[in-house]
Amino acid sequence: MSDRVKSKAEEQFAATQKKDKQALKEREKMEQERAEKVVRLKGLRLAKEAADSAAEVKSAKKKSAKK
Repeated sequence: MSDRVKSKAEEQFAATQKKDKQALKEREKMEQERAEKVVRLKGLRLAKEAADSAAEVKSAKKKSAKK
């Protein structure tokens, strides 16, 4: 009987370990997706800032050329 109880406990432990691994993988996946989103948004922000800066330079050159 103690072998049966031990076996049942080992099965429960293995099931718990499996759930923990699955939860960890899911959390890591979510963190990876968030990191990719942050990188994408940062790239878009930098591109916009560069475009805005180029537009300011172009506008300033036009103003100085008119004077």
